[in-house]
Amino acid sequence: MAKPPVRKLAKDLGINLAGLAGSGPDGSITRDDVQRAASGTTARSEDAVFGNGARAATLATAPATPGPGREERIAVRGVRKHMAAAMVSSAFTAPHVTEFLQVDVTETMAAVRRVRDLPEYAEVRVSPLLFVARALLITVARHPLVNSSWDAAAEQIVVKHYVNLGIAVAADRGLIVPNIKNAGALPLPELARSLQALTETARAGKATPADLAGGTITITNVGVFGVDAGTPILTPGESAILAFGQVRDAPWVVDGQLAVRQVSTLSLSFDHRIVDGKLGSAVLRDVGSMLEDPVRMLAWT
Repeated sequence: MAKPPVRKLAKDLGINLAGLAGSGPDGSITRDDVQRAASGTTARSEDAVFGNGARAATLATAPATPGPGREERIAVRGVRKHMAAAMVSSAFTAPHVTEFLQVDVTETMAAVRRVRDLPEYAEVRVSPLLFVARALLITVARHPLVNSSWDAAAEQIVVKHYVNLGIAVAADRGLIVPNIKNAGALPLPELARSLQALTETARAGKATPADLAGGTITITNVGVFGVDAGTPILTPGESAILAFGQVRDAPWVVDGQLAVRQVSTLSLSFDHRIVDGKLGSAVLRDVGSMLEDPVRMLAWT
């Protein structure tokens, strides 16, 4: 007793079904039964007849059985299981669009070095992510619709007039996205401290459910892994996520002359039900403009 696909598999592997004991319902022979039988067969030979009547022997080697230590199985549970389910739901629920923008961040990198020397930041680790976060927060204030969620049951777009800024963190127990509550209301020194505290807590595995709940828009810093760009998946319940790539030296045209500048690539994924191409492009352009010239962060606040 074997289904046609199982009989075909047995024929392909040279297995005689009459000699097998089935482990399926009512003693039927399954694919696993055939593959287990094949794993003990090193080779089989068959005659192949060619057009000129000559005969040749061909050998077919059965798949090798993985030995001890060649495979590892990791149980999917806890944070990893929750995040996997959330990412699958997001990817197949919200229609994702991703746009890219390469920007000259030389002035931002200079500003990062200057801020590090200020006494207000003596106990804080200041990184380019601080300026990316500030630029996104200012952009949200200029384009509030990007900080929204889709309520399918009510058939409404819910615009959030507050920003709980999510930061994607690769922790030992999996990817998590804790968020800074009311980040748009924080002065820059406090935003820097909150970023540092959030990432340290998340990497230590001490993020609480409250830390992970209620995010409205997210940044993922793929640059720390030496990556230029990516197409990030939306955090469930949010309409946009910004990826910040590595900063590296690159040739750039400045005032008509070729120069070596510090360059990074921004990637913005957004829910096309809420954010159209015009709005998505405006958001990405505004963030890029502020990173090219940090003075705009003051002018547009």
